[in-house]
Amino acid sequence: MTMKTTTKKIDNYESEITVEFEAAELEKAKTRACKQLSEHANIPGFRKGKVPPAQILEQHFGKGAILEEAAEILIQKAATDIVKDLKIIPVTQMRRKIITCEDGKDFVFTLTFTNYPEVKLGEYKGLKVEKVVEPVTDKAVDEYIEQMRQHHANMVDAPDAAVADGDFITLDFVGTVDGEKFEGGESKDYPLEIGSHRFIGDFEEQLIGLKVGDEKDVKVTFPEDYHAKDLADKPAIFHCKINSIKHKELPPLDAEFVKKVSKFETLDEFKADIRKNMEDAAERRAVEKQQQAVIEKAVENMTVDVPPVMIDERISQLIQELTTQLQSQGMKLEQYMSFSGLDMDALREQYKEAAKNGVLTDILLDEVANVEKITVDNQELNYELAVMAQMYRTTPKQIYKILSENKQLGIVANNVLHRKVMRFIVDNMAKDDAETKKDE
Repeated sequence: MTMKTTTKKIDNYESEITVEFEAAELEKAKTRACKQLSEHANIPGFRKGKVPPAQILEQHFGKGAILEEAAEILIQKAATDIVKDLKIIPVTQMRRKIITCEDGKDFVFTLTFTNYPEVKLGEYKGLKVEKVVEPVTDKAVDEYIEQMRQHHANMVDAPDAAVADGDFITLDFVGTVDGEKFEGGESKDYPLEIGSHRFIGDFEEQLIGLKVGDEKDVKVTFPEDYHAKDLADKPAIFHCKINSIKHKELPPLDAEFVKKVSKFETLDEFKADIRKNMEDAAERRAVEKQQQAVIEKAVENMTVDVPPVMIDERISQLIQELTTQLQSQGMKLEQYMSFSGLDMDALREQYKEAAKNGVLTDILLDEVANVEKITVDNQELNYELAVMAQMYRTTPKQIYKILSENKQLGIVANNVLHRKVMRFIVDNMAKDDAETKKDE
């Protein structure tokens, strides 16, 4: 096939390739177009799949439709050959623009795209990042045990007591702004934990000291970024009445409590086990942070000019993931943005930094995989499919079928590859003296 290409850079990111096919190639493509069109059409007097003469096809489909199909055949072929021969990796769909498409004339069109950026790796092996393990203090152990006591506390009616921090109460309230009630500002027997800060400002603190039956006007101001714009930054008065008060009654910290919540007999054994679990968790967190820091350091050492479109696409991906997560919780994205006081532009801006970091990390991992010739074999991919199958309670074969149909098998393989490259970078970290002696 005779094809001539001319490439020019539009800017730092976009390139345009002008493609020319000789007129004879367009005629050959028209023959193929006629065959393809006839395979899916019922033309009177001809069996389905039988190719009628070009004159009959032109009468049936129209000359323009055949020319359009032929142009598509050549454009698809050109795009495939250009990617292969020029070794380009488009990160956007190629945008086509037809310049000339007429019988007897050369077929000329342009393909415009953003190419994968040039990458210059810096140091990614032998990087040194200190592992910092947070010490587990006696106070931390005691706070953990206190949380367990809180979890196992009994709620006891306290009709004669005054509201205190940590109490659970029910109350009636009616809110007004400028003397007028507003939507969502009124409720009966509303359950509230004092100190939970579910209400705006110091609403809950102003109820401390009241008893059952007491009434009080609570004065607060809505935040400037409050989701209901008509209430934002406005002072409000809530007339409140306390209906019930319950105190938390904590279980005594003794052997009986220890036996109830653990397999141990004594408080000392219980504390020792909690400390060990907290120390193990601290070690895991330290390793994870160290590994993440090594990847971040390798990214910092890399030189690359990321096309903005790659970041924009990653932002869209993150927002789609957020949408799916919200839907699983019975909420729409629009509701979330309303509650958060965000519009789409603000939401995209909020995700910009995370998207940029994600793109940079992926570029690093892809480049290291290329340089170090790290690949994913069928055994590794099959293991990943088996893990996914177990997670979704189905078979690896079914997972493979679903991923293939949705064209997501490559995404899964790429995720496996990226984890493999991460392990390579982490395994090639500079070891500190303690680790070196341990290995010896």
